[in-house]
Amino acid sequence: MASNKAARDGEKWVSVISSSVPSLTSCKDLEVNAELVTLTYGTMVAQLCSDLNHKYAEVNQQLDKMGYNIGMRLIEDFFAKSGVQRCGNLKETAETISKIGFKMFLNITPAVSNWSADNKSFSLIFEENPLADFVELPNDGRAQDELWFSNIFCGILRGALEMVQMQIEAHYVSDVLRGDDSTEMRITLLRYMEDEMPPDDE
Repeated sequence: MASNKAARDGEKWVSVISSSVPSLTSCKDLEVNAELVTLTYGTMVAQLCSDLNHKYAEVNQQLDKMGYNIGMRLIEDFFAKSGVQRCGNLKETAETISKIGFKMFLNITPAVSNWSADNKSFSLIFEENPLADFVELPNDGRAQDELWFSNIFCGILRGALEMVQMQIEAHYVSDVLRGDDSTEMRITLLRYMEDEMPPDDE
């Protein structure tokens, strides 16, 4: 089935990217890794679209799942290389994601903004997104309404934060690739998962 082939292709890409992370030892290595991700990501998304017959909702789900598996693998290396301690609340977590996490792995710093009144939701605003460099969405009358090209980021955050007992929901609300003025991801804390076993890979 097309969905099974897409899953297999996606897992191959996840394995290649994830396996390169533990070997990083310098800023130059991080830059090379970021270039590897950005150069191969567009090709991988295009292949997913083809394998899934341009059913973009399914592509979005597959990207999120792939990101989830990457996030679960990256979090331990993130703590080891950054020296960061576990955050005490969601605001600290948001700043760490923006200023350390994205900076470490992709050399970008999305802005944290639009906090909800209960401080359980916030936005990441991406002034730059290396995954989307030189990218144009398919001109089929549907992709600009249905495809979230960088949806893998949502899965990465979901997987990484579940490993530190934070269950979140993450989704895009706008994307410059769709013609919007900005690229914005919305993140909501659903609950803390104290004393629960880490989840298995999806």
